[in-house]
Amino acid sequence: MTTRKNQHGQTPKRVESQAYHKRLCTLVLTFSVFLAWPLASYAKTNDGTDVWSVQVDRVDSGRSNLEPSFSAAIYESLLEELPKTGQFGQVFRSGDRNADAVADLLILKITISKYAPGSETMRAVTTFKGTTWISARVQLTTRDGHVVLEQSIGGNVKFLGNNLRATHNLAHNVAKTLKHSILAGPGMSALAQQARKDPILLP
Repeated sequence: MTTRKNQHGQTPKRVESQAYHKRLCTLVLTFSVFLAWPLASYAKTNDGTDVWSVQVDRVDSGRSNLEPSFSAAIYESLLEELPKTGQFGQVFRSGDRNADAVADLLILKITISKYAPGSETMRAVTTFKGTTWISARVQLTTRDGHVVLEQSIGGNVKFLGNNLRATHNLAHNVAKTLKHSILAGPGMSALAQQARKDPILLP
């Protein structure tokens, strides 16, 4: 008995098999897109708990005489240090449009409150003079301006090292403080958020 074939020389079973695989591939692709879409907008911990993402604003020099290169160095150091904390699902630069799609987003604002440039030469010859100090007010706010955390944090260079080292130390201390802070989760009820209103911060 001969097997009937279509105009392309394919048997009905082969045509049916190809159609089945095509439908299966379409289903898998659709399912993958469905899974990937919420992951782009929501970040979760390994146990499924919602976590905040953060967008870092440009550093505000305030009334200090902090040099622009120092502000830029603090900003870039923050972008390097914050992902290491494990506190945030994603870390975004200021102006990154990808942050617009993130539902649970905090804004990190750094305002310099004090800057003493110190002296590298003096630090090289004595241990009690020439220290470079940078102090800043650190705020984490929601998109609508609700303050989740506010803290004064500093960074300095007391011994050997150039003045710019203080910018890295400040960013490191900010990241360290945030890492050890308890932030009310995005999905937490109003009552639970009130109970955890005051975050635990490093001294």
